[in-house]
Amino acid sequence: MKVIVCKDYAEMSAKSAEIVADVMKNKPNAVLGLATGSTPEGMYAKLAEMNKAGEIDFSQVPTVNLDEYYPISPDNDQSYRYFMNKNLFDRVNIDKTHTHVPQGSAADGEAEAKRYEKFVRSLGGADIQVLGIGRNGHIAFNEPDTELVPETHITSLTEDTIDANARFFASAADVPTKALTMGMGTILSAKKIIILANGKGKHDAVMQMLKGTVTTSCPASFLNLHDDVVLVCDEACYNG
Repeated sequence: MKVIVCKDYAEMSAKSAEIVADVMKNKPNAVLGLATGSTPEGMYAKLAEMNKAGEIDFSQVPTVNLDEYYPISPDNDQSYRYFMNKNLFDRVNIDKTHTHVPQGSAADGEAEAKRYEKFVRSLGGADIQVLGIGRNGHIAFNEPDTELVPETHITSLTEDTIDANARFFASAADVPTKALTMGMGTILSAKKIIILANGKGKHDAVMQMLKGTVTTSCPASFLNLHDDVVLVCDEACYNG
């Protein structure tokens, strides 16, 4: 795993955007695997700037997102579809019919997980997959457990996750109790992976990942099985 330590969040965002942009320049129709959360927001802003400046072109790019709450409507301002539209898709010259997020409004969650898995595989996986990392080492909604599901699946949110997300909703009762998420096998099917981490709160999880020991107690450790992974983090994260 290659490690790039940046001075701060701004430098980390710029560097990660540069890595994604390089993939797009080399392959105009590159499949971008995308993530939500506060960590990649700066990178998305930088990519939008580069697109506006004519440095990169999104017109031929298809995208696949890691996960989505279930059940949730795509126009709910807490949905990951809404997040992606706001932070990237509405700001670049992308064809939104080529942007794909698991359908949180699907009538049958299990069927939607199977459909999405088949679709991602039909694309050959992502050319570059963007990831964040949770404080407990989770990737997407793959939480530490005794076993991990390799393919896209529907999973129940932990009480901690529900409590942590309650502040974004009108009440804790409004927080979706489940999510659709790519499994670690789906994620590892990407040709290249970039994982972003900032702040000292992520230090322990990143160090556990970098140990090289693969364990379901730290889903991020499975990235050690991939031969092209880049960790981009800031000094606060790396030094703790």
